[in-house]
Amino acid sequence: MGRLLFLVFLVVPLIEIALFISIGQAIGLWPTLLGVVVTALIGSAIIRKQGISLIEEIRRVTAAGAMPAKQLAEGMMLGISGALLLTPGYFTDAIGFLLLIPSLRIKIYDYLKSRIFVVHAGMSSRGPRPPPDNDDYIDLDHNNWRDDD
Repeated sequence: MGRLLFLVFLVVPLIEIALFISIGQAIGLWPTLLGVVVTALIGSAIIRKQGISLIEEIRRVTAAGAMPAKQLAEGMMLGISGALLLTPGYFTDAIGFLLLIPSLRIKIYDYLKSRIFVVHAGMSSRGPRPPPDNDDYIDLDHNNWRDDD
């Protein structure tokens, strides 16, 4: 994971620099800089509209007694989109705008959901949950673990 982050922090700025140079040569300095500002403003307006809609959906799902996992994941992706759109650059703007597409966010959520296994810890009204049927699960009593703080 550390190598991936290092690669991202190395490659993304290089892509941004290359795009700034290419676009700047094609349309000039001021239109290039104006383009970055305009994409940030447009993206902010879209995020605001989708964010308000998402908050209403979270309230509706929660009021129905369900866990709004999909909506919370979409909210996280909207937040990432906002950060990318406010970061100066055309490559980050492109990724940010892609995350504004609801169907793409749903596909990303479905992919992540298939890759993540959530274990609910604690007691339910029927007693403790049985462990999953795999060898990677270790069930510890209170006496078998320690906090190394």
